[in-house]
Amino acid sequence: MNGIMVSHMAKIILKAVTRTSGSTAAVKDGTVTPSRYSLEFEEVPALIQAFRRMVRSTEFDVTEMAVTTYLCARAAGKPFTALPLFLVRGFHHGAVVRPAHADTLRPRDLEGATVGVNRGYTVTTGVWARGILRDEYGVNLDRVTWAPTGDEHVTEYRAPSNVLPPAAADLGELVAAGELTAGVGISADRPGLAPLIADPEQAGFAALRDRGLYPINHLVVVKDELLAAHPDLAADVFWAYAEAKRRYVDRLRGGAVSDPTPADLMHKRVMEITGKDPLPYGIGPNRAMLSQLLGHAVSQHILPRPVPLETLFAAGTLDLAA
Repeated sequence: MNGIMVSHMAKIILKAVTRTSGSTAAVKDGTVTPSRYSLEFEEVPALIQAFRRMVRSTEFDVTEMAVTTYLCARAAGKPFTALPLFLVRGFHHGAVVRPAHADTLRPRDLEGATVGVNRGYTVTTGVWARGILRDEYGVNLDRVTWAPTGDEHVTEYRAPSNVLPPAAADLGELVAAGELTAGVGISADRPGLAPLIADPEQAGFAALRDRGLYPINHLVVVKDELLAAHPDLAADVFWAYAEAKRRYVDRLRGGAVSDPTPADLMHKRVMEITGKDPLPYGIGPNRAMLSQLLGHAVSQHILPRPVPLETLFAAGTLDLAA
């Protein structure tokens, strides 16, 4: 089978890509492994390159992937299926930026304006950020013209009429100069920029407390041919990632994470607010967020119609949770 080898220990070797983080470290360094499979990781300069390679040529066996990239790929019939391993989450109130001098600009002012989008229109951060603009600030997203700076990972995707053709540009410079009213998906730390939503970090945590908003950005996908040939593969990989995550959360809870990253600090704050695991895996614990994201994908014209949640995940993982 393409990309598959068998080692001297009879473990099936899977070509994989996952970013190294606290929750994946034990899988990446081999401390934790699936029982019957060995994950042979390829390092890529930028994780989005792996997304593209997977959706365009199915280069890997097991791959981390942005959720809306996966939704688009699934709609286009790409031959892989997700596992409910949600490796990356975040708060996206700070993803919308304005010119620093435009201090009277409000979210509703984006209606009738042109707003830049870093990379493609379907990028997951952009989907969540637009959802926040709609749900919390009443912005009619169809009345905004969206200007992406790059093409879509899934080339088959066709954007709605209020999305301009991609034009390579420095989004931060265009927003800072006032050539675009605002931008989505870049940091407000750049010169000449400011967050459109005031105090975005606290706004994100407030949304978690008040309405349970805890956006999911990345999951894991596996080639369909492998899932069909090895019925135990999905659960085996799921539990390996789950064990690696459990070890990380235990260290985080015990204050044993040295030199914490911004993601570590965010996870710790989520634990303080919710009293729960900051990286729950499985459909059950994440049904509300997954359903909300699917709703955004439909309302933002990324998916043509709602999709039954269970059809998006491998059969062997539907009832798993960790």
